[in-house]
Amino acid sequence: MKKMLLILALTLCGYANAQKGSVLVMGNVSYSSQKNTGFNLENKQNGFGIQPKIGYQFHENWTAGIESNFMSVKQNFSEGDQYKDRVYGFGGFIRYAKPLGSIFSAYADLGIGYQNRKETFTNTIGQTYNDSDGFYATITPAIFIDISKGFGLNFNVGGLNYTSLNRDNASGSSSKTKTFVFNFGQSFSVGISKNF
Repeated sequence: MKKMLLILALTLCGYANAQKGSVLVMGNVSYSSQKNTGFNLENKQNGFGIQPKIGYQFHENWTAGIESNFMSVKQNFSEGDQYKDRVYGFGGFIRYAKPLGSIFSAYADLGIGYQNRKETFTNTIGQTYNDSDGFYATITPAIFIDISKGFGLNFNVGGLNYTSLNRDNASGSSSKTKTFVFNFGQSFSVGISKNF
């Protein structure tokens, strides 16, 4: 599988100067497009992802809720070959937020859940696939800037991500993959949020 490159993300995720008993609706939307040419070959890749969340703030610093995610990446090669990678996930999250003044707040989300991934490769010979399922755990720190009445901007610079997947191949064999990613300071996203 080719490494997924640059993802331009609009993150609609965050903490919103919330009060106890309020509901937070948030999410993450991303899209990527890449075209590589050289050596008389061409490779086009498009990706789309969405990660909605909804949470209930049961304490002035704590929010708990549910989250889901969907990601789809498709690569087309000049020879007519095609690669598809689809990921679905569902789980829960808990957030701790700390005001840093009247405008700024810092928060961190801990998310844990189930994940399913299906990779399909199609060429002139036929189609092969890998089907995986397992669990994920993420820690995402961020900063919130309150613009007006709980509506504001969120800034995230990466975090921690752990995934454990059991893979079933088309040949009937199986394997297990464990992935740990620490990308703090290596990625950046800006988003908006609103507390209801």
